[in-house]
Amino acid sequence: MAGGLVGLLDDVAALAKLAAASIDDVGAAAARASAKAAGVVIDDTAVTPAYVQGLAAERELPIIKRIATGSLKNKVLFILPAALLLSQFAPVLVEIILMCGGAYLCYEGAEKVHHRFSKHAPDVELPAVALDPDQEEKTIKSAIRTDFILSGEIMVIALKEVIDEGFVSRAVIMLVVAVVITAIVYGIVALIVKMDDVGLRLVESGRPTAAKIGRGLVTGMPKLLAVLSVVGTAAMIWVGGHILVAGAYELGWHGPHDLIHAIEEPVHDLAGVGGVLGWFVNTAASAAVGLMVGFAIIAIMSKVPGRKSSAAAH
Repeated sequence: MAGGLVGLLDDVAALAKLAAASIDDVGAAAARASAKAAGVVIDDTAVTPAYVQGLAAERELPIIKRIATGSLKNKVLFILPAALLLSQFAPVLVEIILMCGGAYLCYEGAEKVHHRFSKHAPDVELPAVALDPDQEEKTIKSAIRTDFILSGEIMVIALKEVIDEGFVSRAVIMLVVAVVITAIVYGIVALIVKMDDVGLRLVESGRPTAAKIGRGLVTGMPKLLAVLSVVGTAAMIWVGGHILVAGAYELGWHGPHDLIHAIEEPVHDLAGVGGVLGWFVNTAASAAVGLMVGFAIIAIMSKVPGRKSSAAAH
């Protein structure tokens, strides 16, 4: 009896170790998949604060919570099931969809660059939300629709990283990615939009050191949003270009990948800094591809009837 109990305990301990290892594997895979989607995550974080600009302070967090809830529903109820089914029964389509998303990222990034440097581009203002409940509801729905596109790109990029895992593991990893990325993005957004309120309270505290920090927070938020916008744009172009190069390689067109590898390879021989320089060369080359593709799409879109007038309206 004692021997059977010891054997049972050994089996339980082995199962516990296996479960712990599985959890570690899921966590590592989820982290790896999330890192690949970093460019879109940054852009998502940069875009969302615009939707609460102009609101009363007490309405900011409830609206962010509603947008975050909508974002999680987008990922878990719609995007995740579709992505898992495609990855199980038509994995080639995942690569094609991912490349379409990469092209869209290139287009969005290049369009932002074009507007930034175009002499005729109008100044783009952050949308202010009216206090009218109907307008507020429309703005929330608009934010969730925009999030659907960004969430789709995030989930497909992450899926591509773990597509060789088993179906159940893939589903669990993707669910973890959906929850973690949503929490990170909207947690950061909440911190950003409340930064000026915290700063104002510090200024009103009357303590010199606190007031100095408070003024820094109040004046720092617009600068932080501007930096996020620039970083997000650069990340979109780089990630989009990298997706297209890697996807073309997977589908049999090795030319762009081999050319970038040929450019990158010489710097790897430099002692101490070869790895870092290689990454920079690869990133710059991917960004160049992203910019070229993005501007090509802009040129094509400009020929579409009605597109110019629509762009002018914005």
